[in-house]
Amino acid sequence: MEIGGWRRGRVIGRGSSATVSLATALDSGAVFAVKCAELGRSAILQREQRILSSLRSPYVVSCLGFDISSHGSTGGLYYNLFLEYAPRGSLSDEIGKQGGRLDEPAIGCYSCEILRGLAYLYSQGVVHCDVKGRNVLVGSDGHAKIADLGCARMIAREDEGGLRGTPVFMAPEVARGEEQGPPADVWALGCTIIEMATGGPAWPDVLDPIAAIHRVAFSPDVPAFSSWLSGEGKDFLSKCLKRDPK
Repeated sequence: MEIGGWRRGRVIGRGSSATVSLATALDSGAVFAVKCAELGRSAILQREQRILSSLRSPYVVSCLGFDISSHGSTGGLYYNLFLEYAPRGSLSDEIGKQGGRLDEPAIGCYSCEILRGLAYLYSQGVVHCDVKGRNVLVGSDGHAKIADLGCARMIAREDEGGLRGTPVFMAPEVARGEEQGPPADVWALGCTIIEMATGGPAWPDVLDPIAAIHRVAFSPDVPAFSSWLSGEGKDFLSKCLKRDPK
């Protein structure tokens, strides 16, 4: 869909580097999401656009284009990234709507769709680096789509180092600053499954981000599995949450 003139609507999300709003195309009336940041602080958003614009998958949120415009009382310039709108919100929102946890068939369906999205990203040489419920969106058809590639890195680019992601979803090798490849996304998927099963983080007793990084990096612990999950579900989690990425 080509975005020409458009009108900004209500804010639907805020992150550390950008704000997400609803928007409407003036010519067609189509609704989409726009993620914006001040132009001088938009390097992460521009990088996300470059990665997303090369991707085409039903399991990854689509990039619809971008522009640079002024808005607000300051009249400053903003970088605007146009994205497919997911009316049901994030997977974390969906968990809340279902009373704080999902049943195992739903967890299995969402996990399968996340894995299909991750497999596609890896086929394109991209690691997500921040898999979690907030970064998975649910479309009007109920299917999950991976979103927010602000932390993503190219597998072949060794110069794209640095700690990326959310501490309580980080894999041990990431928390130690060693590497961040596809195995780290699989660990984060395991933490996301625990989020779907409990409505909370994989490390509920660790509130401080620095403490979380230290525990993930240097303790022998793995997150606790929900007791009500089936044997098959626990076996799958045990395969995701292996401390050795190899």
